[in-house]
Amino acid sequence: MSDLASAIGVRTEEAAIVAELKAGSEEAFSWLIAHYNQPVYSLVYRILDDPSDAADTTQEVFIKVFRGIKGFNSNSSLKTWIYRIAVHEASNRRRWWFRHKAHETSIEPAVEHESDMPASGMKDMLVDEGKSPLQNVYDEELKACVEAELKALTEPYRTTVILRDIEELSYEQIAEVMDTSLGTVKSRLVRGRDALRRRLERHVAGFGIAGAWREKEHHRHGSVGSRKVEVIP
Repeated sequence: MSDLASAIGVRTEEAAIVAELKAGSEEAFSWLIAHYNQPVYSLVYRILDDPSDAADTTQEVFIKVFRGIKGFNSNSSLKTWIYRIAVHEASNRRRWWFRHKAHETSIEPAVEHESDMPASGMKDMLVDEGKSPLQNVYDEELKACVEAELKALTEPYRTTVILRDIEELSYEQIAEVMDTSLGTVKSRLVRGRDALRRRLERHVAGFGIAGAWREKEHHRHGSVGSRKVEVIP
């Protein structure tokens, strides 16, 4: 009963927020951005790889949310609806990049490794002061490894794994976000996880966690790694 009451409470709270958004409340829009900006950016970044493109696309996502909120009919959750817009915008941006930007020659120095990023970049977000410096280096290397191999997955398997194993959406939510069937989601997830697992197996021995990783994989039915990996750019 407590879970049901909690679910009802969440839906009631969300309905009130949506009503405020539809009424044009600036406070509601400020709350929306504060609550969803980082998750949306994180999702978009993992699809696009480029921080600048991800920032621009995130802005476009919220513009679409602002313009479309009056048409939101509450058949899905607000989060699912926003994520659907985010995936759509990021996919469009990615297609545009391959058609146009990939053929441009940049005069800026290339960033070959994530370690070349500014100190204010992604790696600062990974620091956990409760761990030793050695453990921090180990964790960052492992997370960077997982993120790199995740980026190597082809679409739509990449986005499916991101939505399930990082964003923790349900199968039904992913089907709605990606506008596909539940069976397709499950199939893509199995294939995406398998491809990622095979890529990660090349690295686990170097981190000395091969046995633990395989045991964890077995218990999680094929998730992305030996531990929950969250890199929020």
